[in-house]
Amino acid sequence: MNNMLSICRFSITRLLNTGLLAILWFTQTAIAEVDPARQNELLYFIKHDCGSCHGMTLKGGLGPALLPETLAAKPKDYLVATILEGRINTAMPPWKSMLSHNDAVWITEQLQNGSVQATELAKNNPSQDKQIRGKK
Repeated sequence: MNNMLSICRFSITRLLNTGLLAILWFTQTAIAEVDPARQNELLYFIKHDCGSCHGMTLKGGLGPALLPETLAAKPKDYLVATILEGRINTAMPPWKSMLSHNDAVWITEQLQNGSVQATELAKNNPSQDKQIRGKK
């Protein structure tokens, strides 16, 4: 029992130390400054890369929903850290090799504000494939 307690204390201390350092680092940027060209790339990233697990409408799938109402209570720093570092023992990968800190802050702000619109397919508009199949 003492062994288990020691392991738990070590794990909690490690998480707190890592979390506190991450919070200090992430709180340095309150609002992301991302140029318009990069914003377009990030919107594409959200719709395709995030959407592949979180659903094309971001209402959830393999990963949880990324809607404003589900993200509102989550601290921005926590979401930024999740994007950059991923989540251990889940399908959420770390994106820090592809995204900068500012990119992750901008994505978080867009998701929390509801600024990301669903793709055309996600809106259930007929695709060209469906129109072509209907003509056969």
